[in-house]
Amino acid sequence: MALRQPDMTEEEGDGRVVEVEERVRKKGKKKEEEEEWGRDPLEVFGTDLMLRILNKLDARSVALSSLVSRPWHLVASSDTLWSLKCEELWSGKAHIPRMSQVDGLSKFAAYSLSVMDGKRTRITKYDLSDHAWEFHFSKVHGFHHLLPRHVLLAAPEYWRNLDPYWKGTGRPMRRYFHLDGSQSADPGDKVWGGHECCYCTVTSSLEDGKIREHYVRINRWPRLCVSRRQDWSWEMKNYLCSYSSIRDTDKPGGTGPLFPVM
Repeated sequence: MALRQPDMTEEEGDGRVVEVEERVRKKGKKKEEEEEWGRDPLEVFGTDLMLRILNKLDARSVALSSLVSRPWHLVASSDTLWSLKCEELWSGKAHIPRMSQVDGLSKFAAYSLSVMDGKRTRITKYDLSDHAWEFHFSKVHGFHHLLPRHVLLAAPEYWRNLDPYWKGTGRPMRRYFHLDGSQSADPGDKVWGGHECCYCTVTSSLEDGKIREHYVRINRWPRLCVSRRQDWSWEMKNYLCSYSSIRDTDKPGGTGPLFPVM
């Protein structure tokens, strides 16, 4: 036999109604909050505010955010954002890659190409000819495996006595490479002497495409080993002398090759 529910007073009934309405209201509010949290931040904050947020992030994080969706890509790859990133990247660098200065190129692409080129250690004739180079003789560079251990490798003292780098009599000597394969010096250079000089770059690779060796040779002098500094400047040296590229970030159109070099 079913038990009969006691009759509720009108006052109790109104209380139950209010209680149910409150539960429904809280449930709806919670659902709205969940939907709000699940919304795309770009829709919530808008483009302008999102640009300010992305500008606080590092370049890699901004680049990754461009992969979220098409609307995110349009915002995260905007020139407004990447112009500032490029300025930060180029600050303190010795050279600005020519490929990053092409007219019509997006700043996002300019940044990516600059990073890629800054890691390059293979020098080209365009790098050589675009920069002026400080040159000096080496005093002590080390030993050679084919010579007795007591024989130091260095430029002859007579040459060093003509070198303002060691004598402290003026600015370091400068050398200039040209696209036709020739090399020149400043007028009146006592070491240069007006002799004919030519250069070439030599690169050999392994089967997998990795560089086995890479160097620059001037006339028949010992090969110059090539290296890259953190400020993107170049250094070439052997046991006789050393070349260092001179900073030229103000050069219109940038420097170096126009296309990526592997």
